[in-house]
Amino acid sequence: MKLHNLVAPEPNRKTRKRVGRGEGSGLGQQSGRGHKGQKSRSGYSYKQGFEGGQMPLQRRVPKFGFKNPFRVSYKAVNLDTIQALITDGHFGDTITLKDFNKVGLVGKKDLVKVLGRGTEFSAKITIEANAFSKSAVLAIEKAGGSTKKID
Repeated sequence: MKLHNLVAPEPNRKTRKRVGRGEGSGLGQQSGRGHKGQKSRSGYSYKQGFEGGQMPLQRRVPKFGFKNPFRVSYKAVNLDTIQALITDGHFGDTITLKDFNKVGLVGKKDLVKVLGRGTEFSAKITIEANAFSKSAVLAIEKAGGSTKKID
C-alpha cells in the first residue's frame, strides 16, 4: 500500500453543497435561506444564546448563593479504608500521596485529607497527607504511627 493508492471511505466522498448556482441545482433563487428576514441576509451573525429578543435562558433562571474562588477542596480518605488496604498488602511502612494515587483513591493533583472513620486502626505507619482531622491524628498516634503534613 502506498500513499497514492489510498482512497477515502464512501461516506467521506460527499460533495459540498453548492448554493446559488441556478434553479436546476435545487438551491438557486434564495440559496436555501428561505424568504426575507434577518437570517436570509448576508453578514448575518448572532450572539450565542440569543433567543430572538426573548429573555435568554441564562438571564431567566434564578441565581443565588456564592462560589468562593479561593476554596480549597480535599479528597477525603478514611482510616478504615487505609486499614483495609494495609491488610491487603497495598501499602508499606510509609504512605505518601503517590501511594494513594497508585491505589486509585485520589487523582494525581488532588489534595488529600485523612479522616478518622474506623475505630479499629492498628497499623504502625507514617502517613503523609495535605491535612488530617483531629480524630485521625489521635487514632494514628494511638496505634504507634505518625503523621506528616505536606503543604
